[in-house]
Amino acid sequence: MSDTVTQKLMLFFPRCECEKPIIYHLVKDYDLIVNVYRAKVTPEEEGYLVLDVTGAETDIARAIAFVRTFNVTVNTTGKGVIRDDHRCTHCGACVGHCPTGALHIKDPATRQVVYNEAECIECLKCIKVCPYNACASTF
Repeated sequence: MSDTVTQKLMLFFPRCECEKPIIYHLVKDYDLIVNVYRAKVTPEEEGYLVLDVTGAETDIARAIAFVRTFNVTVNTTGKGVIRDDHRCTHCGACVGHCPTGALHIKDPATRQVVYNEAECIECLKCIKVCPYNACASTF
């Protein structure tokens, strides 16, 4: 049996696929634990979903292949929140609002804000507090 891993996924559901119980099948048929961070259905009824899936690597790979059969785009980079390093002035306004420490000051001497995307839970607080719009949502 392979080790348990967690993989962050961002899914785009076209209009015709939004009402299908795809997440149910990830849990039931592929034995995955699913943690949804963000979900949105646009006025055009397209869907966006950012989630973590936890399970055996082989089960995750099989589940991703299953999801793709529904014409769902799967982005495995997991970037639902992006940070523009050129816009960031390292003011630190975001650091105190980040509940997981994904945005943090690594070196007190330089005071540079560092973004660890793997720790981000997509709460979007950074977007609301950044005076320079250095943080943004991909949807």
